[in-house]
Amino acid sequence: MSAPPVRVVVVDDQEVVRAGFGALLETQPDLTVAGTAADGAEAVRVCRELRPDVVLMDVRMPVMDGIEATRRITGAAASTASMTSTASAPGVAAPRIVMLTTFDLDQHVYDALVAGASGFLLKDATAERLFDAVRVVAAGEALLAPSVTRRLISEFARLRPRPAAPPPAALTPRETDVLRLVAEGLSNPEIAARLVVGEETVKTHVSRVLRKLGLRDRVQAVVTAYESGLVVPRGGKE
Repeated sequence: MSAPPVRVVVVDDQEVVRAGFGALLETQPDLTVAGTAADGAEAVRVCRELRPDVVLMDVRMPVMDGIEATRRITGAAASTASMTSTASAPGVAAPRIVMLTTFDLDQHVYDALVAGASGFLLKDATAERLFDAVRVVAAGEALLAPSVTRRLISEFARLRPRPAAPPPAALTPRETDVLRLVAEGLSNPEIAARLVVGEETVKTHVSRVLRKLGLRDRVQAVVTAYESGLVVPRGGKE
C-alpha cells in the first residue's frame, strides 16, 4: 500500500505565486495542496485547521510576516505536545516549514530558521527543485545547502558573536566532533571523509546528536552550536 501524498499549504500574498506553486505541486502523485493562505495570520489558522505536512511560507507579507507565522505554528505544536501524554499523538507534530525568498540569502532567513523553519527555497527555483524541497523536509531533513550554511554562519558571526563554550555534556567526544562539522556546513559525505568513517556511521551520530539535544533537524543543530558558543566562527562574509 502506497503512502498518502505529502500535504502542502502554500502561503504567499501574491495570488499568482500561490496558484503557480499549487499547480506545479499537483502534477506530482505523491504531493497535494491541502490549502493556501495570503498572509501569516491566515497561515496560522489554516495550519491549525488542516495540519499539513509541509508549508511553503513567504517571508514578507501583510498582516503577519512569515517569520512570526512560523514561530506561532511551530510554537503551537510544541505547546500541544507538552500537554499530551505521548509525542506521537495525532496532530502534535508541527508541519515542516520552507521559507520562500527572492534572494539567495535573504536578511530574514536566519531569524526564520531560529523561529523553526527547516530551510528555504528561492521563488524562481525550478519545478524539480520545488518537488525535491517538499520531499526532503517532509522526510525530516533540513533544506539548507552546505554553501548556504557557511554564509548563514558568517552572517550570524557578524550579528551575534559569542565566546567559546564547552561541548554539551550529553554528547560523546565523537558526537561533539560531528556537531561541530555539521555547524561548519559539511554534508554527511564530507563529515565521513573528514572523520574517516562510513556515511551511515555519520548519519547515526547526527541522529543521536539531534535526539540528545532535543533538536528537530540539522538547521537547529547549526543554530544551537553557534548560539551556545560551541563553535566560534571567524566572522566576515564569503
